Amino acid sequence: MLKNPVRMMRHGRPGAPSRQRGISLIEVLVSVVVLGIGLLGVAAMQSIALRGGQSSLESSQAVIQTTSILESMRTNAANAASYNTADWVCTAGTGGTLAQNDMRDWIDSLKTTMGTADDDTTCGRISGCPDACVIGVRWNDERAGGEAERTIETRSAI
Repeated sequence: MLKNPVRMMRHGRPGAPSRQRGISLIEVLVSVVVLGIGLLGVAAMQSIALRGGQSSLESSQAVIQTTSILESMRTNAANAASYNTADWVCTAGTGGTLAQNDMRDWIDSLKTTMGTADDDTTCGRISGCPDACVIGVRWNDERAGGEAERTIETRSAI
C-alpha cells in the first residue's frame, strides 16, 4: 500500500518530490526572455533594412535626375554649353533662357525627390558640355544610414 495517497494524487506518480513545483514557471520566464531578445533582433534587422532601402532609393533617384537633365540638354543641344556650372548649384536660380529654366526645374526636382526644399546639401553640377558632359548630384545620406555626403556622376556626350 502507498504511504502517502495525497502525494500520488497531486503529482500523478508515487514518491514524486514536492520541491519540483515551480520549475515550469522558471522555464516559461526563460522562454519569454529568449523570445524577447529574438524579437529585438528582428526589429533591429528591420530598421537596418529600411535604412538600406532608403539609401538605395536615393541613389536610384540621383541616377534618374542626372538622366533627366541630360535629356533636357539633348533637346536644347545648340545651347548645351550654357548648362555648365562653375561649381555645385544648391539653390534654384531664376529663369530666363531655356537652359536657365531647365536648371531651375532640375534643382527644384532634386530638392523634391532627394532632400527638402530648404536643404543646402542636395546640389547638382554640370561640366564639360557639350563634348564630354559630367553631371553630378550630391546629397546627404546620413538619414538613410550612409555617408554624410554622397555623390553620383553620369558621363555622356550630347
